[in-house]
Amino acid sequence: MENDEAVKKLRGWFSGRLPGEWFEGQPEIVLDREEIAVVGRLQAPVLGDDVSEVERAAAVEGGVQRFREETRERRIEIALEAEHRFRRKISWGVAVGDETVMFTTLSVPVMTRLRQSERRVLDTLVAAGVARSRSDALAWCVRLVGKNTDTWLTDLRDALQHVDRVRASGPDLNP
Repeated sequence: MENDEAVKKLRGWFSGRLPGEWFEGQPEIVLDREEIAVVGRLQAPVLGDDVSEVERAAAVEGGVQRFREETRERRIEIALEAEHRFRRKISWGVAVGDETVMFTTLSVPVMTRLRQSERRVLDTLVAAGVARSRSDALAWCVRLVGKNTDTWLTDLRDALQHVDRVRASGPDLNP
């Protein structure tokens, strides 16, 4: 099944399975080989215009924490059902305004071969105290690239979905 169709199926299943009062609209589904992330939009706290940014941020944090605690048992129950059904781990998060908070996510080991110049970059980050290890330094680099090239990565993912659709519409090579 192509990724776009898989996400639609997952979004539909979670929309039907999740209590209607949890989120505004359908949850966002982010899918990779190991994990399904379910991110629902919470209503922003209603505060007056004279509220400071510090108070607004604290209200958002409190609302996110309240949601997390109040829904924990049901989220675990739904995640266990989904993990059995879809054969991937489930992680949860919420979005409020421009902020997204993930409650749980997988940390998956990835092996790679690096040349000396690439290892020196990681070793510099470790020596400077930016990261505790080469592994942490590599994760930091990946986050930095993802943050600074978000538009490019989005365009690339869109192009890959187009390739999947074209490939699916082609002839079946396995009669």
